Amino acid sequence: MTDFPYEPQGRPAETVAEAEDALLSRWPETRLEPSLDRILAFTELLGRPQDSFPVVHLTGTNGKTSTSRMIDTLLRTLNLRTGRFTSPHVEKMSERISIDGEPLSDEAFVATFNEVAPYLQLVDATQPHPMSFFESVVAMAYAAFADAPVDAAVVEVGMGGSWDATNVVDAKVAVVLPVAMDHAQYLGDTLVDIAREKAGIIKSGSTVVLAQQTPEVAAVLLERAAEVGATVAREGMEFGVVSRVPAVGGQHLSLQGLRARYDDLFLPLYGAHQAQNAAVALAAVEAFLGEGALSVDVVREAFAQATSPGRLEVVRRSPTVVLDAAHNPHGAAASAAALQDSFAFEPLIGVMGVMGDKDVEGVLAAFEPHVAHLVCTQNSLPRSMSAADLGRLAVGVFGEDRVTVEPDLRDAIDRAAALAEAGAAFGESIGSGGVLVTGSVVTVGEARALLVHKDDAIDRAAARTAERIALRQSTPIDTADWEDEA
Repeated sequence: MTDFPYEPQGRPAETVAEAEDALLSRWPETRLEPSLDRILAFTELLGRPQDSFPVVHLTGTNGKTSTSRMIDTLLRTLNLRTGRFTSPHVEKMSERISIDGEPLSDEAFVATFNEVAPYLQLVDATQPHPMSFFESVVAMAYAAFADAPVDAAVVEVGMGGSWDATNVVDAKVAVVLPVAMDHAQYLGDTLVDIAREKAGIIKSGSTVVLAQQTPEVAAVLLERAAEVGATVAREGMEFGVVSRVPAVGGQHLSLQGLRARYDDLFLPLYGAHQAQNAAVALAAVEAFLGEGALSVDVVREAFAQATSPGRLEVVRRSPTVVLDAAHNPHGAAASAAALQDSFAFEPLIGVMGVMGDKDVEGVLAAFEPHVAHLVCTQNSLPRSMSAADLGRLAVGVFGEDRVTVEPDLRDAIDRAAALAEAGAAFGESIGSGGVLVTGSVVTVGEARALLVHKDDAIDRAAARTAERIALRQSTPIDTADWEDEA
């Protein structure tokens, strides 16, 4: 058996920190061994909890978490009890597992970890490779959903589809959000390769809800649907956005669903991409429920409650600070368009911290026409590109006079806020500027902790990271970071 840093505990975890440390000392999300053997072995030991509830399963490159949250809200508005699994988390690991729209409490998270930990150790002892961090959290989610019990589970893949640990479910509805280039080192070098991997969540007899795709991606997904006998619903054909008008605090929508048209909807999220996510969510719920249209009042109530932390989220005023977790060129382009569509920042100052394994130049190029000045920073994880390295790349895209390097995230936000308030320096009126914090889910999560909770989350995260790096460096396991961004 492969050595790995996790030492089986002789006693249950007593705190969230102990449970998190036990999980994070396992294989990271960025280290893959493409097999469902381990998670299948676990679920067999636990009595296949994933078979006890119907599932809406989501994949795609961007938009999964926002769409998952909208599906969850629609189902709960229909008085169904829901479980939701999303990744990665913005601030707390427990955000990944929600019951009835609320993340597991600290007590419930610890209890769920302690419930599955003995089974994790049994699987570790019988498999060529240990259960990874992501597989372990998926196991916790399925156990928590079965214990609740839930009427429906909304499950977002971590990465890809076919070999993703979530894919031991036989989903009633599969959702494929737009497929673009990301995680090429794991999923393939072409859109067709990536689409083939993501198509693996489409199962026999299911309904697959397809967001708008490029022609080559659509061909792969439709071929898979025909192969397994899945019913297909396509954005722009069977459902879609009829109209959208930006509004204060969000946008007004009319959506064509699978069963009916729904008018006069208010969605408190920004951008055309969120309107499209709403259309996909609506179609997914209609497909899940089967025959009959939803009440327009139910749809209006649900969408009016929609939230998506860290996705064009306004967290401060004077100057306005917006957080957005865009970390690939496709996501950055959608965010940039939404900013131009829904805000009038003059100037817009960017704060960016990215992971080193992303298409950083592509992200920079997507934001460059919209950002007057970029403050380059970094987050607390070792996989983060250094602020200095990001600054060098940014100078090549923005020019030297439009780039500042500030390694400390707190100082970077303060610097950006000062530049936004001093709009006259850019030939704009004072007080009209705004700040966008972007580049990584982790960067956005740490900024959110500073701006919303005003605590020492970054300092604590840095200390915890140093401990985990020391642990990893004392073992044969590679030191690739454990946090991935789907």
